[in-house]
Amino acid sequence: MMGLMASDETRTLTSTTAVSTAAPDAREPEGAGERAVPERPSTRAWTAWTTRLLVLGIVLAALNLRPAITSLGALLEEVRDGLGMSGSVAGLLTSVPPLCFAVFGVTAPRLARRFGPGAVVCAGMAAIAAGLLIRPYAGGTPGFLAASALALMGIAVSNVLMPVIVKRWFPDRVGSMTGLYSMALAFGTSIAAAATVPLTDALGGHWQPGLAVWAVLAVAAVLPWLAFIRDREAPPAGHAPGRAAGPAGEERAEARPEPQAAGQAAGQPALRITRSRTAWALAVFFGLQATAAYITMGWMAQIFRDAGVSAGTSGLLLAVTMVMGVPLAFVIPRVATRLPHQGPIVLVLGVCGLAGYAGLYLAPAGGAWVWAVLLGVSNCAFPLALTMVGMRARTGTGVAQLSAFAQSTGYLISIPGPLLVGVLYQHSGGWGLPIALMTALMVPQMVVGVLAGRDRTVEDEAGR
Repeated sequence: MMGLMASDETRTLTSTTAVSTAAPDAREPEGAGERAVPERPSTRAWTAWTTRLLVLGIVLAALNLRPAITSLGALLEEVRDGLGMSGSVAGLLTSVPPLCFAVFGVTAPRLARRFGPGAVVCAGMAAIAAGLLIRPYAGGTPGFLAASALALMGIAVSNVLMPVIVKRWFPDRVGSMTGLYSMALAFGTSIAAAATVPLTDALGGHWQPGLAVWAVLAVAAVLPWLAFIRDREAPPAGHAPGRAAGPAGEERAEARPEPQAAGQAAGQPALRITRSRTAWALAVFFGLQATAAYITMGWMAQIFRDAGVSAGTSGLLLAVTMVMGVPLAFVIPRVATRLPHQGPIVLVLGVCGLAGYAGLYLAPAGGAWVWAVLLGVSNCAFPLALTMVGMRARTGTGVAQLSAFAQSTGYLISIPGPLLVGVLYQHSGGWGLPIALMTALMVPQMVVGVLAGRDRTVEDEAGR
């Protein structure tokens, strides 16, 4: 697939224009967009092999954005016993990912402007590798949390910058590249959920090496990004790897003019993302889908284990939930970019989530495989949210601001969910109340998702 993409891109290197593809240089002052952007030499000769290397880097980075979380979910009971955690502390542990994503994700655009997105993603992969290697042997809960935070810091900045990188280097293939990235993310998530328990058994049955082994994948992801450390900008006009003219309607959001530059030329104030209702709707949608995802990754295996399912099968069920995102994460963004309104997709995913939660409450063991599939479909709200980030902004700068705002605000919103599930589980002695909470949160997720899916851009709203 990477070779096919590269060949398509090579045939169309000269088909893009400066206005439609060149993202604003992070070093230029605001308002520079209204001037015609002269063609500048890139920091490297952009070739088909460079494109292949970049696609490989995106795929490997995406593979590493969830194993730190789902590998822990598969061994949560063993980690709790080994570190002496209560249910409430374990709930805190499952809330650490969204907390780190919110705190560190907001710094990603600034770091990318200073060092370049390639350098930041490379450093992020290195942080993931170090954190995963250190945390099982840090000694005690505080050290485990600190090392987890290091890995999650690397995940956070990469989370925010992936839509920016796709928009910048593949401006006319946002749907297909977001789908590829999301598919790799879902695959990495499911592999970690399915393989962690067998790997732990193969490595002697101790949970420490079972968690630490995922650092190897992160080390592999560092290598291709080393080649992009000095690339501070996209290829110049006429040399972007993206395809300028795709099938009719494929990348609808990319064919529009850039109103931000025009607004600045007319003397209007710079983009203030918090003035956009669409940005807020997308942030809340992102937060509620993240709440559901992290509750699922952190607790679903435990729900099945408490229902009498074995540890290995529970890990496989979690893997089924995650692997559903592999094909759907590639299909959904491509479908979403063909629609003027993404609300119908939001509603379909939400109904699947409601059905899955009902099944977990009524017959967690009897229909376990069905509930795992339904919740896996529902969790594909994540690639849909990423696609809408690219569609709800017209400029590279707008995508960077919207991505940082939606993800950081969204992850702040998602922090209490996994923690509250742990508290309810410990004090109620069962899963009835936690599942009721998950079900209740799905309804507002569907509402704000429909609002975020409307055909408009944050530049139009925030620039008024």
